[in-house]
Amino acid sequence: MSHSLVRKLQLSAACFFIAAQASAQIVSNPSATSTRPVTDPAKIFANPPESAKPGVLWMWMGANLSAEGITRDLEALKAEGFNRTTMFSLADITTPWACEIGKSPTPEIISWTGPWWKLVRHAAEESKRLGMDFGMFNGPSYESSGGVWITPELSMQEVCWSKQEVAGRKGLQLTLEKPKVNPRGKTPFPVYNPGTGLVEKPEIEARKTYYKDIAVLAVPASGVVSKEQVINLSSKLKADGQLAWDAPAGNWTIYRFGHTTTGTLIQPAQWKAAGLECDKMSQTAVDFHLDHVVGEIRKHLGDLIGTGFTHVHFDSYEAGTPTWTPKMREEFAARRGYDLTPFLPLLAGRTIGSKQDSLKFRNDFKATIQDLYRDVYFTTISNKLKAANLTFLCEPYGGPWRQNEVMPLVHNVMTEFWTHKGQYSPYELEPTVAALRKSGQNLIEAEAFTGDPSDSKWNETPAWLKPMGDAAFCDGVNRMVLHRFVQQPWDDRYQPGATMGQWGTHFDRTQTWWKPGKAMVEYWQRCQALLQWGRIVLPDKQDFTTSNAQGSASLKFIHRNQADTDIYFVANTARKAGSASCSFKVAGRRPELWDPVTGSARLLPQFEEKDGKTTIPLDFEEAQSFFIVFRTAANQPVTGPKVNFPSQQEVTVLRTPWQVQFDPAWGGPAKPVAFAKLEDWTTNAEPGIKYFSGTASYQTSFDVAAIQKTAKPVDFYLDLGTVKHVARVMLNKKDLGVIWTAPWRVKIPATLLKRKGNQLAIEVTNVWANRLIGDEQEPADCEWLPGHLAAGSFYLKEFPDWFLRKQPRPSKGRYCFTTWNYFHKDSPLVASGLLGPVRITKEE
Repeated sequence: MSHSLVRKLQLSAACFFIAAQASAQIVSNPSATSTRPVTDPAKIFANPPESAKPGVLWMWMGANLSAEGITRDLEALKAEGFNRTTMFSLADITTPWACEIGKSPTPEIISWTGPWWKLVRHAAEESKRLGMDFGMFNGPSYESSGGVWITPELSMQEVCWSKQEVAGRKGLQLTLEKPKVNPRGKTPFPVYNPGTGLVEKPEIEARKTYYKDIAVLAVPASGVVSKEQVINLSSKLKADGQLAWDAPAGNWTIYRFGHTTTGTLIQPAQWKAAGLECDKMSQTAVDFHLDHVVGEIRKHLGDLIGTGFTHVHFDSYEAGTPTWTPKMREEFAARRGYDLTPFLPLLAGRTIGSKQDSLKFRNDFKATIQDLYRDVYFTTISNKLKAANLTFLCEPYGGPWRQNEVMPLVHNVMTEFWTHKGQYSPYELEPTVAALRKSGQNLIEAEAFTGDPSDSKWNETPAWLKPMGDAAFCDGVNRMVLHRFVQQPWDDRYQPGATMGQWGTHFDRTQTWWKPGKAMVEYWQRCQALLQWGRIVLPDKQDFTTSNAQGSASLKFIHRNQADTDIYFVANTARKAGSASCSFKVAGRRPELWDPVTGSARLLPQFEEKDGKTTIPLDFEEAQSFFIVFRTAANQPVTGPKVNFPSQQEVTVLRTPWQVQFDPAWGGPAKPVAFAKLEDWTTNAEPGIKYFSGTASYQTSFDVAAIQKTAKPVDFYLDLGTVKHVARVMLNKKDLGVIWTAPWRVKIPATLLKRKGNQLAIEVTNVWANRLIGDEQEPADCEWLPGHLAAGSFYLKEFPDWFLRKQPRPSKGRYCFTTWNYFHKDSPLVASGLLGPVRITKEE
């Protein structure tokens, strides 16, 4: 029988506090101490374990590296709350193709050579000192597996052929030419070729010189060919290409099949470090590549393996599908049970046998390639890295393999999502998560927030990023690895500094909001701690439902469970507010709301139980998220607020003038500026304010006559209204923390607010875009070349002499230095500053 039980339990938020002590946690760094993991969700929410800390993809851009910069990078990451770096050694800039920046101050640094390895060792030593994980990609690029050590014989191979039409007769004598292929390699994307000065798919000399025969076959010149009509003439071919054959009557096509290198280059690598992709289906080639990689790691980092250096990465695959490997014939026969030779003309466009026969061969050929990627490529990587005490980290998709078969071979699987047009854009995420869950793996990592120039123009903010990260959490990701963090080799005069070029969200220590952005990192830590806790509960249609929706919220969820505790993460992934009655497939337990932005927790007094579900009215600000926790019996009388989300009553609006101090180092006025009212910096006539980027400090004083003594405590809040883009609040010399996302208010501790003489200081940080646009109002002192895909974007042609000589820059009104430019003098500015209204409110 169905029944209804309505409970309105009340408890003041101030009376409910999750006690948590520092405790032993699961760690990802093998050098750190590890004890039994904490299972109490309240404790890991208050003190997230090492596994809950995010990582970064650390881009080392060409020759532009320094030991001092590496140390500053790692120390900044550690202080911010990250604990892992995965290094990619790339070209000087990606446009998105591999390009050079001329006149590098350190041209001797070439990836995988001695000077470069000294810096890698420095990074490993510093990582060990700081207790951080450090690893790197398996070669000088991010695609895919190879280098200058891969010879044409060991590179990826393709079938090629020449053909000659003949009429049948006895004593036929002819010369079969070796197949000729386009000398330009089958690299998927172009690169900058210093030899020609062009961005192109370069000619690969080995495609002119390297060739091995497979078979010589004669088939009827036209029509459908049966397998029995294919005549193998391989034994008749002489080394010089001469062929003698008593050809039966009729017209014949003679094919000379062979294989050559695909000429596929790793990319985007420095030109001097760019080599061929290894043959992924050849045991000899994969062994050679892995032995070289592991051998170099042991040579330069041997004593640091497992402590300062922990993993080797293989990125999502973009190297194309090969069509041959030296042992393809033997492997095909062993796996498929027949000889592939008579079917080779299929690769030249002929039909052999029936359509069903031809289709079967094509499927078998594809299956053999997939088998070899599994049994040779992934298995060898997995075994050799494990034997070397290194973790195999991989995004195992995009290539010619069956994902569900190779994923169990990967020690640590990653997926990815992008910020396409400001929206969450997962890439191969759903099948990767599903396969990981099927195999019982709990940790699901993602390359996170990968962006292109339409989204990432030094205008990204924590609030803009938040709903996309929350959507990934709801899709199963429980550890983010940010794309990207660029190695900053120069001192702090040169900001924003080095960039990856076209790709990525700007998570750099030179980012304007890097330090206050730690509040966002702490949010991720709390979320990831709970999303790694317990076990996933695969959703059904009744696990989470909504009704009575109002506003424009778009809700997603994910559910985890352990013993008698259920935890739901519920996120509004829309950039608008709304509310809904949310029903959870849980009964008999009192709901709690844990806020991962603030780290606070409270009981929810309004809820209804019916038919085995608990329905809770929930309000969501724009992009707001909560953990709804069920863990205690719902049978205790409590006191406190009667509603889940008490309304905010305005107590006073701050109309006092403000003194605002801008940083003159970045073009701001030297002295504080009086703001009679709050305004957008970009509307100010003063160029130092209009184009300012960085942190400005607002100060004012105010009275609150409405404060009265009451029988019950009153919770007061400071509401900042509109903030562009991050704010740190100090009230009466007490730090109230960073506000970086809705609801843009902070609770004022009891007794802190005074009737008279309250001193308020707010540090507001915006984005780099405005200062970079301001610089474009000034004469140029750098030369730029256009990017190759992103219209209106430019990369640095060469390092200017004033930079190389560490002299004052010629254009005195310019403040920024970077290697990629999105802007011109008329680019639209980004609204900035504290816009308010700033109010004191209280809960009702």
